[in-house]
Amino acid sequence: MFLHGLGSCADDWTWQVPAFERDHRLLLVDLPGHYRSPLPAGRLTVDTMADAVGALLARLGEPPAHVVGLSLGGCVGLALALREPERVRSLTLVNAVAHLRPAGPTAALRLVARLTLLATAPMSAVAALVARGLFPRPEQAALYEAAARSLARTPRRAYWAGLRALARFDVRTALTRVRCPTLVMAGADDATVALDVKESLARAIAGSRWVVIPDSGHATNADNPDAFNATLREFLTAR
Repeated sequence: MFLHGLGSCADDWTWQVPAFERDHRLLLVDLPGHYRSPLPAGRLTVDTMADAVGALLARLGEPPAHVVGLSLGGCVGLALALREPERVRSLTLVNAVAHLRPAGPTAALRLVARLTLLATAPMSAVAALVARGLFPRPEQAALYEAAARSLARTPRRAYWAGLRALARFDVRTALTRVRCPTLVMAGADDATVALDVKESLARAIAGSRWVVIPDSGHATNADNPDAFNATLREFLTAR
């Protein structure tokens, strides 16, 4: 099961489908409030998103799943492993956090800019800013354009709800309860989540595997898919 990042959708996993579809049944989910999944009534939290994912697995009659989550999706996967451990066979956390804090002054300024645009500008402007942070290099133009299109589809209200859910998320004291095999994967050049924050996540989960992917930012599965896929495949093969 692949879970995408904030403001995006299941299309994030374009580079993983051909690499894994022959050996696995793949479930690609639009999280609540994102693209084809409507924003539910009431307050959106990471826990309610995890409950929705768990309910989907139950409705489909799926066995325990290998859950792979990027950023927000990693937080949802982590919450699912804590709330419904019987649903999670293994957990892969990609540039995810137990509690969000900016990677540094530049990331904090970019967050302020994002909030300002969310309040004052069209979603296309928000999408362009976020996509530029994900894919800043000239040779990443195609990735930037695809991300900007995807992010622009997210309604403003849903993006706000997702951002608030992520800001409230804090499971630092619960990480010792994660019992499933866990891979923590980090982009070496991630400008959104600091490397030490992700490494502390790995240290707190007993027996977890910690892997840093070189030449990769926050969207590791997209900007270095070969290394991402090889690392994930090696991890899953042992499970």
